[in-house]
Amino acid sequence: MSGTFVAVVGASGVGKDSLIGFARARLAASGRVVFVRRVVTRSADSGSEDHDSMDDAAFAQAEASGQFALSWAAHGLRYGLPIALETDLGAGRVVVANLSRAVIPALMARYPEALVVSVTADRDVIARRLAGRGRETADSIQRRLDRSVSERLPASTVLIDNSGALDVAGSQFTRLLQDAAGLTERA
Repeated sequence: MSGTFVAVVGASGVGKDSLIGFARARLAASGRVVFVRRVVTRSADSGSEDHDSMDDAAFAQAEASGQFALSWAAHGLRYGLPIALETDLGAGRVVVANLSRAVIPALMARYPEALVVSVTADRDVIARRLAGRGRETADSIQRRLDRSVSERLPASTVLIDNSGALDVAGSQFTRLLQDAAGLTERA
């Protein structure tokens, strides 16, 4: 495959979806960068990411029939990336997806040339963002903040600090995608 898979990873609340949305608004029309909609076993609502929903049984059937390029479980939900992303990779496009850090070994096994972008933010910023979502209790937010995830990230991982204004980290992420896609125009 001649395209580049860009995996965006990081703890809940660091702003992965915000960075992806920032870049999507600037690059989707180029036709060179594709933003993958995840399939999640959660109903769509205004407080969560833009995703396609499936119930557990449909997800299991889709997974068993090879409809996902990658799939994983996290926080009591199942997540999958549609196999159609491989058509875009085959066409030389940059494919961007929000992934769990735990699935990075499977990503690198399937797409060895993938680029991993690890998004970070200050702990107090994450706490405010999680509280602002209104989806979790104070106790569950604290558990997320205290959660330790074994980092299995490649040495080539690009780090982006999203503690400040979105346009700073968003512009950095957008430039990275432009470079990967061979686009010369800057956002």
